[in-house]
Amino acid sequence: MSAAAEIERGELVRVYVWDAVVRLTHWLIVLSILVLSATGLYIGRPFLIHSGPATPHFFMGWVKVVHSYSAIVFTVSVLARIVWMFAGPPWAQWKEYIPVSRERQKGLFKTLEFYLFVFRKPPDYVGHNPLAGGAYAVIFGLFLLQIATGSALFGASARTSLMRPFAALLPWLGGAQIARWIHHGVMWLLLGFMIHHVYSGILTSIVEKNGELDSIFSGNKFVEPEVLAAAQARLTRKSA
Repeated sequence: MSAAAEIERGELVRVYVWDAVVRLTHWLIVLSILVLSATGLYIGRPFLIHSGPATPHFFMGWVKVVHSYSAIVFTVSVLARIVWMFAGPPWAQWKEYIPVSRERQKGLFKTLEFYLFVFRKPPDYVGHNPLAGGAYAVIFGLFLLQIATGSALFGASARTSLMRPFAALLPWLGGAQIARWIHHGVMWLLLGFMIHHVYSGILTSIVEKNGELDSIFSGNKFVEPEVLAAAQARLTRKSA
């Protein structure tokens, strides 16, 4: 295991969980979603309208430019993070998101029972718990759906040969109107998830005292030594 750990804060162990790629793509995705949402809402319902020729009043044009470049940042970040799920360290890999092992499947229900107030103490995991990992897998599915619908809509009106082929996705998405409706609806789902994500991060940091909220800045979480030892043993068995 490559994560550096040292004993700190009494009985807790500091573990370097989120590497630079995870943290960088996380923040690029967050910022691009905020910019895309703001510009997308304006494109859908412009509230600044200028009379006369459009040339001296190119505000809508600039909004679309910002939206397009933000979409590029979003797409590259999402695809880079997906690649890192296969090429990155253990805590960044896809098995942290999709519960393929029996242990993660059992942990999924145990974590759900904690959130339903059946247990007072949450199951201990170094990386994502199975329930959170599964939720993030769904979110990445929504990311890809947003990329597909946005690319298809842009390709339908694009003058560049690079983006025009993406218009072929529109029939598979139910046409331009349905694709636009999906694109708009997914935006609100992602914004709602962001609010819940911040709330749950704060709650987890308070309840588990594991530095969950700070970890996306520093990369470090704090766990009990036996939890880290068990995680290291599992990784050793998998690599053997």
